[in-house]
Amino acid sequence: MNKKEILDKIKTVEGLTNDERAYLVNLVNTKKKYGLVWEDKPEDVEEELRTKLPILKEVKERAIVNDTEIEKHPNHILIEGDNLHALTALTFTHENKIDAIYLDPPYNTGAKDWRYNNDYVDSEDQFRHSKWIAMMHKRLKLAKNLLVDDGIICVTIDDYEVPRLTLIMEEIFGEKNHLGTIIIRNNPSGRSTVKGVSITHEYALIFGKSDSSVVGRLPRNEKQRGRYKFEDEIGPFEWVNFRKHGGTRSESPSMYYPIFVTKNEFRLPELEWDDSTSEWRLLENPNQKESILYPIDENGRERRWKWGIDRLRENPSEFMVKKDKGGLDALYVKARMNMEGVLPLTWWEDKKYSATSYGTNLVKDLFGGELQVFSYPKSLHAVEDSLRVIASKPNAVILDVFAGSGTTLHATINLNQEDGGSRTCILATNNENNIAEEVTYERNKRVIKGYTNAKGEKVDGLKNNNLRYYQCGFVEREPSLANKRQLTQLATELLCIKEDCYQEATSQINTAAWNKLFTNGKGQFVYVVYDDLYIEEAVAALAAFVAKEAPESKIKVYVFANGQYAYAEEFEDIADNITLAALPDAIYKAYQNVLPKQNREFVPQLDEEVDVEPEMDFDA
Repeated sequence: MNKKEILDKIKTVEGLTNDERAYLVNLVNTKKKYGLVWEDKPEDVEEELRTKLPILKEVKERAIVNDTEIEKHPNHILIEGDNLHALTALTFTHENKIDAIYLDPPYNTGAKDWRYNNDYVDSEDQFRHSKWIAMMHKRLKLAKNLLVDDGIICVTIDDYEVPRLTLIMEEIFGEKNHLGTIIIRNNPSGRSTVKGVSITHEYALIFGKSDSSVVGRLPRNEKQRGRYKFEDEIGPFEWVNFRKHGGTRSESPSMYYPIFVTKNEFRLPELEWDDSTSEWRLLENPNQKESILYPIDENGRERRWKWGIDRLRENPSEFMVKKDKGGLDALYVKARMNMEGVLPLTWWEDKKYSATSYGTNLVKDLFGGELQVFSYPKSLHAVEDSLRVIASKPNAVILDVFAGSGTTLHATINLNQEDGGSRTCILATNNENNIAEEVTYERNKRVIKGYTNAKGEKVDGLKNNNLRYYQCGFVEREPSLANKRQLTQLATELLCIKEDCYQEATSQINTAAWNKLFTNGKGQFVYVVYDDLYIEEAVAALAAFVAKEAPESKIKVYVFANGQYAYAEEFEDIADNITLAALPDAIYKAYQNVLPKQNREFVPQLDEEVDVEPEMDFDA
């Protein structure tokens, strides 16, 4: 079939709108040969973004701030709103800044466990899988943009959607960046099914953003620690055969060399490497008490040693000669316990991963033993270990946009308490049935401030944390001058989040409403000029502040401008102390590649005298 002829026919068909014609052209041009194909059902929340831009508004009365002058504690964030809107807003504040993403999306079991356009999706919906795929695909694409280059994402799922989720993630993150799939025994007693087997597990799919992504290690359990029965001045170790299990001479010829051994001692003989034969030549013979030992296993196969000659020669105290299981002399080396832990296995079966015991019951206990406030919360330990795997850095920034009861933030706070880390967590959830206010926020408020458990016992809070609560809001997407001014006025919270500066310090510079100054109390500042009519006053005020209060500081300055010019010439005298950005242009640029196309067939070009800018091309 000739594609060009089909495209020419589409161009001549009458009665099609431009959007319909573009849709058909896109279908013909699609060259996907392998992977998922689905009917992309539109979402109401996506349609909103065709005409509106998301912003964040802080609910200040819900802020939990345990430091007032210097922001020494992590600033965790809870966003109330649809996660598509939250992810779009975070594109401005956190693009390439998130270290780890943990997601627990709806499992699409058919049991009306999630809504699509305000309607529950049940097992009879013929587009159930397509709707779920479309929903996940949009959000995972946005999520990938937020990850740092070596960032990692973990998505939990069960059998209903694991094959489709695997294909989605392979398409977005790349098959080669699949770091592993973990099977977690989260329901030891099993979940009954109508026709199939009882389900006791779920999956955690782990992908890196790039080939530089590396999973972290888990602490050793008691059984694993028990292997290391010996200890020296360096630390715990066990004795293992110096012959490398599974290695062969052919793959590493230089690691196949003779060692002279007696009953209790060993030594390296004089050797010379022969390039022509790719083997070591023995330059001396053993004495009468010595025998020659090669890495040959009990079946006569030529293996290889674990270390090269130089390393063996330099570390003689790491070795001993003893009999192997067959009663023959063998060389053993100290295998030391990696203090960083062990690589995660693909099968997690510990009882601590039970969602009932360490999820549902834990949440009930947090709420003083009240009736169940949230269905199917994750085991706190399962999330903690998942974060150890994907967010190994002690200052990692962690994101969860299917926040549910807020287990991911709880786990983040616990890890910081455990190792003194400064991880920060960003949560997003809608407020269906008041979940954001009454469950997600309330749970972590109790974790931070303390609570009374089901037994009536007081539990101290983990107060080395701050939590700030935001709600998604909108401004009109059309970049008229009026809308630009409104977006600038409502961008304050986005700027504070982006720069991690939340303390208002306007009294130090100017009390006028046209400007604001924020700081983290540690020499970092954000200065916002909301009206370009006051540029001269802003330059003078900021120059005086720099000279008196912050001569060594680098201040991020956001200036309202009708275009891209951020008044660099006007601020030239203090250029060494500031970094300039134009508002709202900086926000438009961040959003332009992630917003859906605008629904319109023709955009009139506005006259230059009209006080409105021509339309910006968000779809470029």
